[in-house]
Amino acid sequence: MFRAWIRSKRSEFVRDILRDFCLSQQVLENQFRMFDDEERLDFEVLREVLGVEMNKGLLWRLKDTAHHLFRTDRGADVHGQLLGWCLGYIFHETMKLKEDAYQREIYGGRFLEFRQIGLRPEERGIVGELSKVVDQTRESMRREVARIRFIISSSRQLFIRYLPEHRENALLARLLYDQNSLVRMAFVLDYQALITALYGDHPERMFHLAAQSLLLGGWEREAALAEEEGLALVAGKESLAGRDGGRKVRPLEVQP
Repeated sequence: MFRAWIRSKRSEFVRDILRDFCLSQQVLENQFRMFDDEERLDFEVLREVLGVEMNKGLLWRLKDTAHHLFRTDRGADVHGQLLGWCLGYIFHETMKLKEDAYQREIYGGRFLEFRQIGLRPEERGIVGELSKVVDQTRESMRREVARIRFIISSSRQLFIRYLPEHRENALLARLLYDQNSLVRMAFVLDYQALITALYGDHPERMFHLAAQSLLLGGWEREAALAEEEGLALVAGKESLAGRDGGRKVRPLEVQP
């Protein structure tokens, strides 16, 4: 029964893992850039993107969806299995990073206070030894950030190899159409490779499928606009680059 339900939701899950990957990548990369500049992370941001068991955050939902999609699909190819592992790894490594950020933010400041007050020689010795452990969290955080960045980069390549089997997924095409800027920011230089892997020499297929999904959702005007953009692309009137200009994008619906 459970596997039948998973199969019935497969198109939605495929869309969801790409969407949540792109969203979480943006959150994490913003934090990593701050760490590059200031050697610190915002614990509250990491806590929110992770969430807790009773109130799961973006990364937790991404991990769970990937597990549903790949662990119950025995026929998933190697790329899919590896992608599922990578998405789970990002969650668990970010969990460790959050704990290190907490240690450095809370206890690092406390040890700094200890050093600034008058301590007896014995106390200074103890504080000095223990503060070395706290200082080591900086190196741990640096390694964790590097690992997560590497896995995110690997995930992009795996998406490019996994998603072509879902090229007829209208929900996926609608995500690529509606949230094109988000996908571009997440995939950066790999964006065009993603579109080419999915639609080959017929990138207009993305627009046609997106139009179908929009029409089913009752977005008739938006569906017509998507269809027009696809036809214009065929006619050579515009390219995929800069496609967002002038079109109003509806707010992203994070939950299906």
